Amino acid sequence: MDKIEELQVLINSANHIVFFGGAGVSTESGIPDFRSKDGLYKLKSKYGRPYEEMLSHDYFYEDTKTFYKFYKEFMITNAKPNKAHDFLAKLEKKKDVTIITQNIDGLHQMAGSTKVIELHGSIHRNYCTKCGRFYSLKEMLSLGEIPICPYCKGVIKPDVTLYQEMLSEEAIEKAINALRKADLLIVAGTSLKVYPANGLINYYRGNRIVVINKEPLYLSNVTLEINEPVGETFSKISI
Repeated sequence: MDKIEELQVLINSANHIVFFGGAGVSTESGIPDFRSKDGLYKLKSKYGRPYEEMLSHDYFYEDTKTFYKFYKEFMITNAKPNKAHDFLAKLEKKKDVTIITQNIDGLHQMAGSTKVIELHGSIHRNYCTKCGRFYSLKEMLSLGEIPICPYCKGVIKPDVTLYQEMLSEEAIEKAINALRKADLLIVAGTSLKVYPANGLINYYRGNRIVVINKEPLYLSNVTLEINEPVGETFSKISI
């Protein structure tokens, strides 16, 4: 049995699937990842500060104008769902599928998935740091270089988790509950280097773990590892 056939059997026999995905899930949609050899953090910054540093809580408040220049250039995208997103949305119609994503692009929901836990927030939600009013992405983009709340004049911040910020307790709780219930865990498109998200998979109580990632993850107790693009891999699986 080859690896694709083995993956097909594992998915067919599972009842509660958790898909734990990272930036590599969206690269086939044209969105660069962060830590690979061609990732965003390996690029020379045009703003005089490393890109990784610019995605921090401190930098947002230190230089909000430049933060938004960078954010609008690299974080906001017109990308469309790829084969990985489409596969998971279709699979949800047949199986209990929960997606735990580290991505902020909203592509899983765009493809049609409904049980999506966004560990790091979403570019599609923005809020006023003063009055808490929420704004869509389109509304935020219409409010200038530094988006200001028209009601209280507070600075609007993307509802994404920057470095130095805590993950949503609600998202963590939902992720833990889904992982404990799962009988198949698929870890895909992630380096598992981002804390504390990387520790969540330890709550999985099952014994079937699939890794789909271009580079080996060297996880213990892995049932199947496929070092190929996620969408390309799923395109070979029947639902």
